Amino acid sequence: MVDKEKISRAVTLLLEGIGEDTAREGLRETPERIARMYEEIFAGMDQNPQELLSKTFAAAGAGMVLEKDIVFYSICEHHLLPFYGKAHIAYLPKDEVVGLSKLARTVEIYARRPQIQEQMTSQIADALMEYLRPKGVMVVLEAEHMCMTMRGVKKPGAQTVTVVTRGAFVKEAHLQQEFWRMMGR
Repeated sequence: MVDKEKISRAVTLLLEGIGEDTAREGLRETPERIARMYEEIFAGMDQNPQELLSKTFAAAGAGMVLEKDIVFYSICEHHLLPFYGKAHIAYLPKDEVVGLSKLARTVEIYARRPQIQEQMTSQIADALMEYLRPKGVMVVLEAEHMCMTMRGVKKPGAQTVTVVTRGAFVKEAHLQQEFWRMMGR
C-alpha cells in the first residue's frame, strides 16, 4: 500500500533540496498531487496476475496467439524516470486460452512498479508460463527510456528492445520466426 503522507513529506524535502519555495502558489499542493500520482503509477505493487490468468476458455487445437502493440508506461528504478513503449506477447496454448484483455492487464501489473525493462520482460513471460501453463511464451518489449533521453547520454528516440522466450519458443526456432512474421518484420 502506498503511504501518501510519506511521499508528500519526501516531495517537500526534494523541492526544498533543489532550492524551491514550497510555499509559493504553484508548489503548495504539489506534494499531495505527487502522492496521488504515485498511488496510481505504482498500483501494480500489490497486484498479482494469478487471478487474471486463471480464468481460461477451452480452445483445443488453437495455434499461436499474439497480442501486439500493448502500450505501457513504467518508472525506471534506477533514476525514477519514465520509460514507455509497446509490449508484444505470444503464447502457444495447450488446450485453453485466456481473454485477450488479461494479457494487457498482466503487462500493466508489472509496468506499474519501480522497474527495469529486462526484469519486466521476464516477469511477464514467467507469469504467463506459471499461471496460463501454455506450451511456450515469447515476450518482446520496445521502449524509450527518459533516463537516456533527458539526462546522461541524451539520445531521444533510442529504443531498447528486450526479448524473452520460454518453453516451445526456446526449443523450436520456427515459432520465433512465425512470431516475427506475424509482427510484420
